[in-house]
Amino acid sequence: MLVVFGILVIIASIILGLIVLIQNPKGGGLSSSFGGFGNQIMGVKQTTDVLEKGTWLFAAIVAILCITSPAFIPKGTGTNTEVKQMIEGVSTKTPANAAPANATTPTTKPADSVAK
Repeated sequence: MLVVFGILVIIASIILGLIVLIQNPKGGGLSSSFGGFGNQIMGVKQTTDVLEKGTWLFAAIVAILCITSPAFIPKGTGTNTEVKQMIEGVSTKTPANAAPANATTPTTKPADSVAK
């Protein structure tokens, strides 16, 4: 289900990006270069209204998909259970004697290691 949400978010984001790129911040943009066909049916003013409404619509779609998609994350199945079992199996106690039995600890520093 998360794959479906991911694909839908990507598609909606691409469409949103294209709609934003078509618009011009000063009101012209590619909508004014659609020429005669767009002007005869919708007019330039209505074309920019449609693009603005499309921007808000696809921004809302992306936001809703991003907010609702975590509800479909599976809980307590698969690798999450295995990770919990591994964490519970780890011993947190430190051994009493961490050094090997045959290792000796020097009590004094050798003469060449003294800083001059």
